[in-house]
Formats: sequence, C-alpha cells, structure tokens
Amino acid sequence: QVQLVESGGGLVQAGGSLKLSCAASGRSFNTYAMGWFRQAPGKEREFAATISGSGSSTRYADSVKGRFTISRDNAKNTVYLQMNSLKPEDTAVYYCAARYGIYTVAIDSTNYAYWGQGTQVTVSS
Repeated sequence: QVQLVESGGGLVQAGGSLKLSCAASGRSFNTYAMGWFRQAPGKEREFAATISGSGSSTRYADSVKGRFTISRDNAKNTVYLQMNSLKPEDTAVYYCAARYGIYTVAIDSTNYAYWGQGTQVTVSS
C-alpha cells in the first residue's frame, strides 16, 4: 500500500513557476513509477508527466514538454514537478499517482493504482 500526499500548489501569475512535491509512504518507493496528472474544471483528468522507479525514463504530455520537469529523490520517497513558464491553461488540480514500474512508465491513468488527494494550481493572466 502506498499513500501519497501532494504539496506546493498555489496561485501564480502567468510566466511564473511552481514546484509541486509528492511524498510517498510505504516501502520500496524506487519500484514505483510515478505520474503527475491534472484536472481542470469541467474537463477530464489528463496526463502531464511520468518517471520510472529508477528515474531513468520520463515522458511528458506535449502541452507541458519543455516547460515542466519531473524528478524524484528515492532517498526521500518524493517526486517533484517543476513547472516553469506557467500559462492560465495550466490551471487545474494536480494529482500524483503511483504504479509498479522500476524501468517503465505509463501515461494512461487507469494503469495507476495509488493516487494522492490533489493540490490546486491557479495561474492568473
């Protein structure tokens, strides 16, 4: 069982930056691939970024590529999402999720077994 707690959300102006964190409880954090997903009001949850358990593989949605960076610190059981050049359309609740995967990643939310409660990110224009 893995419990996930996100933090770092808030209100930022367009062009600004935020860094989200997701702290995981439980053992063997490095065997879990981690993903960040987001859900804007009235829209479906969408994939943003993912990283394998080892940290060797990452993938990004086209909408965030070049602006967001996912990373992890397995010694701290924490995954991060550095968000730069934020746009109003990045406004959403951001969720982190976990699935087993030392070297693999997944962009489909149905592949993830564990989810955090979400953190709100609001980008003003």
